[in-house]
Amino acid sequence: MKIIINQKNFKKALSVVEKVVSRNPSLPILNNVLIKTENGRLKISATNLEIGINYFIGTKIEEPGEIAIPARILSDFISNLDDEKLTLVTKNNILSLSSNKYKTQILGFDTKDFPIIPKVKDKLIATMPSFSLKNALISTIDSVSLSEARPELAGVYLKFNNKNIIFASTDSFRLSEKTVECKTSDSVDLILPRNTIAELIRIIGDTEGDINVFTKDNQISFVNDEFELISRLVDGNYPDYRKVIPEKFISRVLVAKDDFEKNTRLAGLFSSNISDIKLNCLEDKIVINSKNSDKGEIQISIDSMLKNEPFEISLNYQYLLDGIKKMNTDKVLIEFTGVGSPLVLRPADEKKDLVYLIMPFRK
Repeated sequence: MKIIINQKNFKKALSVVEKVVSRNPSLPILNNVLIKTENGRLKISATNLEIGINYFIGTKIEEPGEIAIPARILSDFISNLDDEKLTLVTKNNILSLSSNKYKTQILGFDTKDFPIIPKVKDKLIATMPSFSLKNALISTIDSVSLSEARPELAGVYLKFNNKNIIFASTDSFRLSEKTVECKTSDSVDLILPRNTIAELIRIIGDTEGDINVFTKDNQISFVNDEFELISRLVDGNYPDYRKVIPEKFISRVLVAKDDFEKNTRLAGLFSSNISDIKLNCLEDKIVINSKNSDKGEIQISIDSMLKNEPFEISLNYQYLLDGIKKMNTDKVLIEFTGVGSPLVLRPADEKKDLVYLIMPFRK
């Protein structure tokens, strides 16, 4: 292989794929990235056997070829270069890199030992804007269970309908549901693992354009012009979480999002070891109280508008903060659905495309 490549593009590609490189002593080949010329571009691949990423960059190809190279040393070296153009040459599993200032050789491995990243492009189920996908995943990842006791809860549930995709997650203490308008080619239900969600959010970044979603057997891929991410899906059936979402509310409060977020965070400084704060929702204000025997206590008043009867509720302030941050409107609706029942947060707009539930502390 002999190619000439832009250093910044190469650095970006390596930073994308190296995060899934597995530090696996029993399978040292997983510590590598695969560099391969393909269809006039350079493909850089990495996998940990659960997630695989292919990233494509334009390059001048003088001789095709491929090699597996230790990800850490390659990435660290490329990141510290300041020459614009690099020449890469492979021979006998050695990668030679040269530029105006540098000449180096990195020992590589035969690519026949590198795991095959499957192609999952048989069944296109949706095409959606990248920002919509990223926003939906950010809206639901915090509610994914960290426990593996119930594997189906350790991921985000995706339901593809004809007109939209529903993203939902719950760890039994809170629940998030985000609806994205999107044409889909089939009705499919699946569970996306937490690690895959985190990688997708990171990779999408500020990417523009559409992302195609494909499935095959128990795998899924997210594809655009620059990258392919392939992942296994979580086995199992997601619980019928819709039963938990209250259909009616007893009281509703309208409050400014920024005010609510800032003062919830402030009250959290004085919460106890269970992170509890108390909301007392009155006719024209919310009074937030928290108390810690080792730190002190605080009381904060926030302007708000109440519909129906005043109410009081104790919540985990970190869960409440997570919910407030997800709201993409200037004002937030808080719905009280009864003593011991979930508190519901919604964005105060006509779309009503996001629902966030928090279970209260029992008195």
